[in-house]
This record gives sequence, C-alpha cells and structure tokens, in this order.
Amino acid sequence: MLTHALSEPSPPTRVVVLGSRGFVGSRILELLARKRVSQLAVSRQEVDLGEPGSADGLRSVLRPEDAVVVAAALTPDRGRDIAPLMKNLRMAECIAEALTDRRCAHLVYISSDAVYDGRESLISEATAPSPTDLYSLMHIARERILGHVAQAREIPFCVVRPCAIFGAGDTHNSYGPNRFIRSALAERRIKLFGAGEERRDHVFVGDVVATIAAVLEHRSTGVLNSVSGESVSFGDLARLIVELTGSDVAIESLPRSGPITHRHFETTALLESFPELQRTPLGDGLRQTIDGVRGSA
Repeated sequence: MLTHALSEPSPPTRVVVLGSRGFVGSRILELLARKRVSQLAVSRQEVDLGEPGSADGLRSVLRPEDAVVVAAALTPDRGRDIAPLMKNLRMAECIAEALTDRRCAHLVYISSDAVYDGRESLISEATAPSPTDLYSLMHIARERILGHVAQAREIPFCVVRPCAIFGAGDTHNSYGPNRFIRSALAERRIKLFGAGEERRDHVFVGDVVATIAAVLEHRSTGVLNSVSGESVSFGDLARLIVELTGSDVAIESLPRSGPITHRHFETTALLESFPELQRTPLGDGLRQTIDGVRGSA
C-alpha cells in the first residue's frame, strides 16, 4: 500500500525522466506533455548512466524541486548474463552518487514483477522479492541501492513494479501480446508453447504510465504493483489477437520447454491507492497496439 503525501493530486514542479527514449520513458513524457507538466528528458545521449563519471552530468541537471523517474535499464532482450547486470548496477550507482550531493523532491523507480519468484501463483505487494536469475537480482539490487540513498537523503521514494507490459513501440518482443501481434501481422501466424495453457497478467502501457503519473501527483511513497488484475491464458490471448487481426492467422504449437505455471496478482493496493484510475480492457489495449504496429509498418 502506498502512502500519499498529497491527498489531492498536484503536478510536480518538474519531472526528470531517466531513460526518456525507452518504451515506458517516452510514454511518460507524452502523458506529462498532455498534462502540461514541466519535464526534462534525459537519455543515454545526454547522460550515459553506465559510464564512469556520469554522475557529474546527472548532478548538473538536477534541481531540488525535481521529481526523478528512473526508467533507464538494459532489458532482458539485451541479455540476462553478467555484463548487462553490472551495467544496470552501475546506472543505479551513478544515480545514487548524484543524489548524494544533489537532493531531489521525489524519486520513482520503475522496477519489474520479475523480482517475485516465478513459482508464486498469487502475488501482492506483501510478497517477498526472491531472485531467480540475474535479471531479477538486478532489479532487487537497484531497488535497494536507490532506497538506501533515498533514506539517507530523506527523499520520498516509490517503487512501481509492472507485470508484462504491452503496447505499440515496445522493443522487447517478449512472449505474449507484443510478439503475438507482430507475428500475426507480419507472418500471419502465432506460435504457442504447448497449447498456451499458462495464465499471465498483461498490462497496457497506457495504464502503467497513468499509474506513474498518479504516483507523481500524490508524491506517493512505498511499493505498488502496476497490473491489470486479470490473468488470461496465452492460448486465449492468441485467439483474441486472431479475432482482431484476421481469421487467416494460424496458431501453431511448439514443444514446451518447462512446466506449466500460472501467475495472478492481488490488486487491493492499486485500487485503494488510486480508485479513480480506469483500467484499459484487454481487447481495447490490443486494438490500440495493433493499430500502432500497423501505423509504424
């Protein structure tokens, strides 16, 4: 459950988005622009957080009244081995070093539901993080690094943990809506492991960004899972995408490489923290994603 410093939403003086050219970071900037919130986009081109000495560059652009959103990370498509782990940790070290000398007004870290053990079938914010690979370890470590400097500097700190995010513009092409839609449109087929029995929660990128904006407007602190609250099987998801993209799309079965597991999220904290937020129905989110992918082709 989050704690709100402001019971009534009020826009931050300025929002600094680290990782501003990424899938989520760029969407945050778009929403802030629509809300007419002052913003500063910081991408790798402006400050490469993974390089030695980059804390000086970040420190030079920060103001005490800024809300800082950390959306910068090497994602699993860039690898899950030691090299991306260490670069991701160097990014967190850089941010922590900059904040040690230059305090900000609010710090928001975009983490991942990967911090939870994949064998957990029902997850809430009370579920203990448990690393199962280097990627999940990375997010847990970054949460702790940023939480440490936030506590030391008395900076209000919030961790948002999205589940699998889908939407046009995603670069990860992970198994699920993003890959299924691209494959359906480009190849007229969708490949499932087995019959796609596994049930997962998929959250539309617009809903994740709206949640982050609400966190910023309420100066929220704590931990929150950004999820839809609806788990669907990959098989049902594939059939819905076929319905939306054309009946000539074939669903193919691949050999299963692991056991069938399911994952559901308990959404009480999300609903109680932001009762005004409206969840995008899965079908609507898929339609928007399909239109966006078609438009960029």
